[in-house]
Amino acid sequence: MSKLPKQVTEFLSCKRIAVAGVSRDARQPANAIYRKLRGAGYQVFAVNPQATEVEGDPCYPDLHAVPQPLEAVVIVTPANAAAQVVQECAALGIGQVWLHRSFGDGSVSAEAVRECERLGINCLVGGCPMMYCEPVDFGHRCMRWVLKLQKRVPV
Repeated sequence: MSKLPKQVTEFLSCKRIAVAGVSRDARQPANAIYRKLRGAGYQVFAVNPQATEVEGDPCYPDLHAVPQPLEAVVIVTPANAAAQVVQECAALGIGQVWLHRSFGDGSVSAEAVRECERLGINCLVGGCPMMYCEPVDFGHRCMRWVLKLQKRVPV
């Protein structure tokens, strides 16, 4: 695999990662990201205020409720909720955020990106860990390539 972008390497070097926006519906992208990170050996925490269990694991209503310190958060919420999650990250001293996006807007909002900049949080905009966390499946390799051409993933 080609050399990873510096921001991606920094994010994936974190070991305790929350996925904000997991769903009770296992077919959702947030759940696939959660499963991928868990399977890759990360200590991963599910966050959704509407669920107490996801993927057979405890689910927390917000980042403050996670029982261990977090190093990074993948935000896979509706875009209008992303800035609030960024503010929770800042309050908890979490310095790494990945705003999920594939072909639509995903969780990316201008407000969330501005909040990351204002609060000094390393913000990856677009794509998702599944495009970089080994082993990367063929579909996510293709998506990364297409989205890279469109300048919609970290480079």
